[in-house]
Amino acid sequence: MTADKTDSNAENAARAARERSHLYGFLAAVFREEPTAALLDEIGTPAFAEALKAAGAEGGLGDTDPEALAVEFTRLFLGPGAHIAPYAAIHLGGEGASLWGPETAWVKRFIENAGFDYRSEYHDLPDHISVELEFMQEITKREAEALEAGDEDQVRRLQRGQGEFLSQHLGRWAPGFCQKVEDRAELPFYKTMARLTKDFILSEAGELATEC
Repeated sequence: MTADKTDSNAENAARAARERSHLYGFLAAVFREEPTAALLDEIGTPAFAEALKAAGAEGGLGDTDPEALAVEFTRLFLGPGAHIAPYAAIHLGGEGASLWGPETAWVKRFIENAGFDYRSEYHDLPDHISVELEFMQEITKREAEALEAGDEDQVRRLQRGQGEFLSQHLGRWAPGFCQKVEDRAELPFYKTMARLTKDFILSEAGELATEC
């Protein structure tokens, strides 16, 4: 393989890692809080239109009125009343599960062992869906940087970490959580975001399992 082809492959891999990082970051924002103006603006970009098309939602997201979305967000994730807790400990802990369960501690250790401090870099408890997606955003960003620097050992280490996190944790609960959101959401926006997140995580888990 020529040097030009090698450089081109590295550039393409780095670009793909950055695109993955961007999508993880976008999805983290979707589940972190009520939709912001910046988030709604991003939805109108061509790049996001392509992501929607891949998710089978090229027809649009329906009502994106901020007030309507804020009401839906509260109903789905905060309550009062029945809601879908966005924490791994609740979904993996079995009957009677509560916050700060064993899964929460596992995520905290994993994030810190990977060289991150969730308390300063992330929002909410370490096993909140948005925090876990932010972690994947950051680790894929570091993968892109390692690819650009030609650090193959670092690339392999980061890819191995992503694969472990997806197979041992995120991939075990996030798809089921997203399915519940898709089933209960009344607005197309959250139905589509849940489906996009579920499909992306399952695709990532399968891809990284193959590579690692």
